[in-house]
Amino acid sequence: MTQDRLTFKEMCAAFDVTPRTLRYYEYIELLQPDREGRARFYGARERARMKLILRGRKFGFQLEDIRQWLLIYENEGTQAQMQAWVTMADKQLDELADQRVQLDEALNELQTLRNNVAKELG
Repeated sequence: MTQDRLTFKEMCAAFDVTPRTLRYYEYIELLQPDREGRARFYGARERARMKLILRGRKFGFQLEDIRQWLLIYENEGTQAQMQAWVTMADKQLDELADQRVQLDEALNELQTLRNNVAKELG
């Protein structure tokens, strides 16, 4: 292995993903490793994309949204990609805030129910 390229196995280990996940990201065209026969090699571009994919997933973005966002860079450049990111982030922040409200309501309801049952037990 050269220092600037990772094998399939090394890529899985470096990003703590399963082989199935890595293959799926390739299948849906999020990643496009270099191929030499059956071997796959991941250069700096693919590693950078993988970091962005995993960060996007952490923030709750759908894979298709991430794929479209990555395509903006290739087709329109950095400025357009950054503008799209701001728009996507605003939308996701609203979504997460809504989820937080729902989660808080569920927590409060469960706590109340738990307390009522505990009171009945004595």
